[in-house]
Amino acid sequence: MKIHPIGVIRSRFRTKEEAPIQGAFQPEAEGTVEVSPEFAPGLKDIETFSHLILIYRFDRAGEVILSRPTFLDDEPHGVFASRHPCRPNSLGLSVVTLLRREGNILHVSGIDVLDGTTLIDIKPYIPRYDSYPEANVGWTAGKEDRPKPPGRE
Repeated sequence: MKIHPIGVIRSRFRTKEEAPIQGAFQPEAEGTVEVSPEFAPGLKDIETFSHLILIYRFDRAGEVILSRPTFLDDEPHGVFASRHPCRPNSLGLSVVTLLRREGNILHVSGIDVLDGTTLIDIKPYIPRYDSYPEANVGWTAGKEDRPKPPGRE
């Protein structure tokens, strides 16, 4: 399988400790998505959407452990039952708010990605396809938002 990066994500977060657990925890956090010039034609009409799904590579994630404590819980959970960054294929997904487009640069907020992260793909967030309000929240039910526990990715 070959995956070709299409750009780079820029944010103020230089370390894992600085980055929020999810963009929803810091909706004011702004960044940019720099799409490589050869892929810029693919951005046609993107500014008609308010939110985007970014798919990227967790290039600075640590060791893959298939069951471990998460940010929200001290009990171990399977990696596929969590959003833990240390995953077998190192792929991340974030929903961000599109503020504006300037050529091949997308200005976004709600970013939770480390500066310099490799961008793999962009998809528009479309509520009628991407939102399931009736979805079960699994083991996260009743878990309070909290700061990242020290030493945990």
